[in-house]
Amino acid sequence: MAGSTELVTPTSRRGIRAHLTARENVLFLAFVLPNLVLLTVFTYRPLLDNIRLSFTQWEIGGRDAAKWIGLSNYREWFSDPTTATVVTNTVVFTVAAVVISMVLGLALALLLDRALKGRNIVRTVVFAPFVLSGAAIGVAFQFVFHPNFGLVESMLHSIGMKSPDFYQDPNWALFMVTFTYIWKNLGYTFVIYLAALQATNRDLDEAAAIDGTRAWTKLTRVTLPQLRPATYFLSITVLLNTLQVFDIINVMTRGGPNNGTTTMIYEVYDQTFQASRAGYGATIATVMFLALLIVTAIQVYLMDRERS
Repeated sequence: MAGSTELVTPTSRRGIRAHLTARENVLFLAFVLPNLVLLTVFTYRPLLDNIRLSFTQWEIGGRDAAKWIGLSNYREWFSDPTTATVVTNTVVFTVAAVVISMVLGLALALLLDRALKGRNIVRTVVFAPFVLSGAAIGVAFQFVFHPNFGLVESMLHSIGMKSPDFYQDPNWALFMVTFTYIWKNLGYTFVIYLAALQATNRDLDEAAAIDGTRAWTKLTRVTLPQLRPATYFLSITVLLNTLQVFDIINVMTRGGPNNGTTTMIYEVYDQTFQASRAGYGATIATVMFLALLIVTAIQVYLMDRERS
């Protein structure tokens, strides 16, 4: 009949919802399935293979097949005297790089978030090292820290001081590679914090200014609480990136002197490709993965609890 409206019965509603649900599921699989396939092939399967190889003795490139030896590799690594040095180097390098790069990145973001003349140029200069090759930066900083004609030597010589031997003293060598990586990674933390600052509630800043709130109080009570999601994100991503640093260490020190800059990821490379002990290298990689998994799980738990 003209002008009449078609009634939608409960049965038809259920049919529409079922149709939409099936369509959404197909669309979900279309987007997710390719990523799951790629993750399975290139991430999860190699991870499981690495764990399996950690229980074997296998010379990479050798003719003999991998020989099952159980926990022998793990017992050897945990009883090796150099393990304590390698773990200490890894912890010192990682903690220093994560904390210092995040603190400096936040400080620069707070400074360059203001309406300063030429701030876009400064922002570009700060971010530029992050996109450069770590190997190239390592080569450049070899000349910066050279004890005879480097930039540091020239600066210290001008004030009557002698430059440390960064390539012979393990402590100074670790400082050298840590400083170099922080300089390279600073742009990343800076950009993330700058984006987070620009997304904060400006009304709270105006209210704090009207109330005459001091700068430190405003930073700790108004700004930093709004930056917690960015801080948690950076703490995870910077930690993951720092633990995988290889190129700078390989170019500048090759893990020396006397294992002074050998981290766990560099020892994986050294044992697998230099000593041709792929099974032992897989053991170190597995220990590193488990430790990183625990730390990341704790960080995610704290982040979720903060949101709830």
